[in-house]
Amino acid sequence: MKVISQASNQASGLDWSRTRFHDFNGNARSLKGHLCPNDVLINSTGRGTLGRVGYFTDSPDGLPCMADSHVTIARANPDQLDARFSYYWLSSNPFQEYAYAALVVGATNQIELNRDRLGDAPVPLPPLDEQRRIAEFLDAQTARIDALAAKRLRMRDLLTLKRERVIESVLGLERGNSPHRLVPLKYLVRSVSVGIVVTPAKWYVDSAGTPALRGLNVKPGSINSDDLVHISAEGHAEHVKSWLRAGDVVVVRTGQAGAAAVVPPEFDGANCIDLIIIRPDDRLISKYLEYVLNSEHARAQVSEHSVGSIQAHFNVSAMKQIPIPSLSRNEQEGTVARLDQAVDKIDRLQDKLAKQERLLALHRQALITAAVTGQFDVSTASGRNVTEGATA
Repeated sequence: MKVISQASNQASGLDWSRTRFHDFNGNARSLKGHLCPNDVLINSTGRGTLGRVGYFTDSPDGLPCMADSHVTIARANPDQLDARFSYYWLSSNPFQEYAYAALVVGATNQIELNRDRLGDAPVPLPPLDEQRRIAEFLDAQTARIDALAAKRLRMRDLLTLKRERVIESVLGLERGNSPHRLVPLKYLVRSVSVGIVVTPAKWYVDSAGTPALRGLNVKPGSINSDDLVHISAEGHAEHVKSWLRAGDVVVVRTGQAGAAAVVPPEFDGANCIDLIIIRPDDRLISKYLEYVLNSEHARAQVSEHSVGSIQAHFNVSAMKQIPIPSLSRNEQEGTVARLDQAVDKIDRLQDKLAKQERLLALHRQALITAAVTGQFDVSTASGRNVTEGATA
């Protein structure tokens, strides 16, 4: 059986590449979590993930499917509630706000959706034919918006490839060849260590604690504070080796393994979780190292030496062996200056496209909310005003 987890239940649809398998012989319908066509799936744990809603029709290969224990199934009574209408209602702003206000239990990032409370949650019930009209209208309009968003995402993917090629070219690492002597990283740095890896969640506290970077905060060349966690003073004091300094380079070990970014001043003194921490010495400029580690040359090394059967990760020993083009500090400064100029143009285009995607997402959400709450008559509305101005 295919098993749908929170990771595979995405707002853009079910991501079948993230599903896993359950070895089961027997009647699939007897299993708790067995999915039927038109089931609505709601992610049930974790801040930032809880409340994400998906819709199940069938599997692409005909295999039976089930939801894991972190996904709640809402199955509509077809005599009273249209399944697609319920999907859109559960996706709307009013329900999402209600869910976090009344249906969530727990604290910090260990929050859960209370299924009993969810069962008692109110649902608007216009006549069934009206529910179906609303759902059909939203199916058509959200498909238009999603197509626009997909084009922008494709453009961003192409720009990412161009960015990688530019870095390869300026560093002289195209086709795996380098005009410079390659030196293992360990000879150019003060230390290579790793962040908290043993039960980090036990140290999580509310925002009063010390910020701790995780893999999802690190992108190639940048660090963001989205979904930033905080750890207690006790946890911070117990993990001195993973304290960060401005100018360190952090590298993702699990997930987008190999993504590297320089630690900015605002995270000086922060901690980190399951990241590799590189502290360059005087011979190596942090920004230069960041560019090298985000090159295809370095990513190939990361991929080759990643270990783990379920979720591959990269270890400290392998990181120390990554070959780095050995340049003088003056040569590194010149390389960084050329790359900053070339990459900045690409990054600004990426930012514009990302902003357009965010606007489209906001328009999509506003349309869903307006339709399911009866703010306009879908039989006469076109929904075209939702995407006007968001296509430039």
